[in-house]
Amino acid sequence: MKKLYIPLVVLSGLLYVGCSKDFLDVDQTESISTSDLALYNNDEGAKSFVTSIYAKFLDWNMSSFSWNGMTSIASDDADKGSSPGDTGTDKDLMDALTYNASSLSVEEVFSAQYQGINRCNQALYYIPQLNNADADLRARLVGEAKYLRAFMYFNLVRMYGGVPIVDHVPSPSSDADRAMQLTRRSKAEVYAFIEQDLNDAIAVLPAKSAYGSTEKARASVGAAHALLAKVSLYQQKWQQAIDHCDAVTGYSLAPTYASQYRLSGEFDTESIFEISGVGSAPGKGIQGYSASQGARGAGGWGWGFNTPSQSLVNAYESGDARKDATIIFAGTTLYDGRFVPTTVENPRYNYKAYSSSFTDGWETDVNIKYLRYAEVLLIKAEAMNELGQTSGAISLVNTIRNRAGLGNTPALSQGDVRTAIWKERRLELAFEHDRFFDLVRTGQAQAAFALDGKTFVVGKHELFPIPQKFINESAGLSSQNPGY
Repeated sequence: MKKLYIPLVVLSGLLYVGCSKDFLDVDQTESISTSDLALYNNDEGAKSFVTSIYAKFLDWNMSSFSWNGMTSIASDDADKGSSPGDTGTDKDLMDALTYNASSLSVEEVFSAQYQGINRCNQALYYIPQLNNADADLRARLVGEAKYLRAFMYFNLVRMYGGVPIVDHVPSPSSDADRAMQLTRRSKAEVYAFIEQDLNDAIAVLPAKSAYGSTEKARASVGAAHALLAKVSLYQQKWQQAIDHCDAVTGYSLAPTYASQYRLSGEFDTESIFEISGVGSAPGKGIQGYSASQGARGAGGWGWGFNTPSQSLVNAYESGDARKDATIIFAGTTLYDGRFVPTTVENPRYNYKAYSSSFTDGWETDVNIKYLRYAEVLLIKAEAMNELGQTSGAISLVNTIRNRAGLGNTPALSQGDVRTAIWKERRLELAFEHDRFFDLVRTGQAQAAFALDGKTFVVGKHELFPIPQKFINESAGLSSQNPGY
């Protein structure tokens, strides 16, 4: 059983009451009294503000069913799975690209990001006031909060486009703050805000190696550079992407691809940022992440949602080690000796969500890997190729392929190498919550979804709808995305 990576402090009820009756917390976020704040005016108290942000990633609405629906089931890499009659509320709609502005997944993921952002803003407001806490520690914690806020805004801008930028704890008496919370900003403004937060984080965060064994899940300067490289990739800022990839130092590819997704591979040499699925009280893991994706039916252990598609299976070359490390096939034995009988309802399941520790059927201790060194190499390869540095890009692609047990890529021209990089991203990062967004940003979506039997409407499906509840609450301050 794993130990909790940082102490989970149950903060005062006065601290995080930001989820009001309104959709985006437009009611008062109560403040901590002077006497209550004194309780946190020390190193551990300062840490507890940021611990609360990390803890948000264990929540059902942040990292589990709806998140998988939007980032995975909606892509061509996955199907709804489960039983035909079990829709998972709206996962059938996600699968068919027929979701709408009132779909539960669309609402849950939107509100979860802002709940996390609210915690970031609380931390950024209170930590500088804790003058009894170590000054260097406070600076680092502010950097962590800004990194995590940037991470959440990156999720939002990829999913919904321009969204409200809530950059501070709002005042309940301020009309300007109410407008801030209910007015969508442009995608360019959101990306600029993300970049500023990440640059601020880079200035104060330590290297991964500076953290102790109980703090491996904390954001490092390498994580900030890696995320900024990815943010740059999405904006086609090619040289900026390369520069930040080059700044990600102290990491290396794991010896084998499969080892990364086992308990022994958590926070390994390749891991840049991952969410720790803690395995003991009070936090027992990411709510339902493993259970909702586990094999369903006789001999199974879960609900059976988010199953690998035939399209993904067909994409692997013969001998690609990533295939059997990514997909659980019915009728096979897993690395821990568990046999998956053919009596389960679906032929395939997500191996990366599998935990061999089933002490609790609901909250198991599998981690979610969000940034790995392999992706940094692929980001750099893509950016180099776009700048005409194709030979250097080929070398990086071959590094990834060789670890997967494959030979060098046959691609030579810039166009062929571009396609090869996109394919490697699909196979290397399958079920790591990027495929849908990669299809959109690279212009492959319509053709890829057509091959998977889905209709991607150009001009609509590049973005998910803004939740209708939010649009109603904004009372004209924000408008809906096209087509919804």
